Amino acid sequence: MSAVSSAIVDAWYRGSRWLILLRPLEILFRALAATRRWLYQVGLFKIWRSPVPVVVVGNITVGGTGKTPIVVALVEYLQEQGFNPGVVSRGYGATANRFPHSITAHSTAADCGDEPLLIYQRTACPCVVAPDRVAAVQQLLAQVEVDVVLCDDGLQPYALGRDFEIAVLDEQRGLGNGYCLPAGPLREPPQRLQQVDSV
Repeated sequence: MSAVSSAIVDAWYRGSRWLILLRPLEILFRALAATRRWLYQVGLFKIWRSPVPVVVVGNITVGGTGKTPIVVALVEYLQEQGFNPGVVSRGYGATANRFPHSITAHSTAADCGDEPLLIYQRTACPCVVAPDRVAAVQQLLAQVEVDVVLCDDGLQPYALGRDFEIAVLDEQRGLGNGYCLPAGPLREPPQRLQQVDSV
């Protein structure tokens, strides 16, 4: 993280007053995010529905909140209950030649991102990474038989229909100053947490 990025993140969580200068951009960001979500809700943007249940684990803040350990715990629990879960992820930092990319025993963190690789190595469940979550789920379903899909960091990709949403929060940092990007750390307004199935 650059010094500038680090300073902005610190300001978000300290409540620095100079961030008020970014409020006009924050208002625009909120409007664009709300419009995009509304377009999916009214059907002007297409939502693809998987033939098996999809559970998304995500957050409304920028940065890590512990989503991956929760995905691992859910996969392990489902496996213990006799289910065959699969996982899809964005794969931040992945540099595979082609996406979607199915993780194998020969995959590296450079291919698929360190968090999806960790999930695969820890749980041995099938994992596919792609910026396009719909394409990732479609490839997963075409390659292996799963009866539930977990989407790591999947709260905002609304093109993927979901049956259950889990939002993960950092207990210590919370929602920072409560503002959306770039004036604060939020990808969506705090009210979004009232619409998920579990926080």
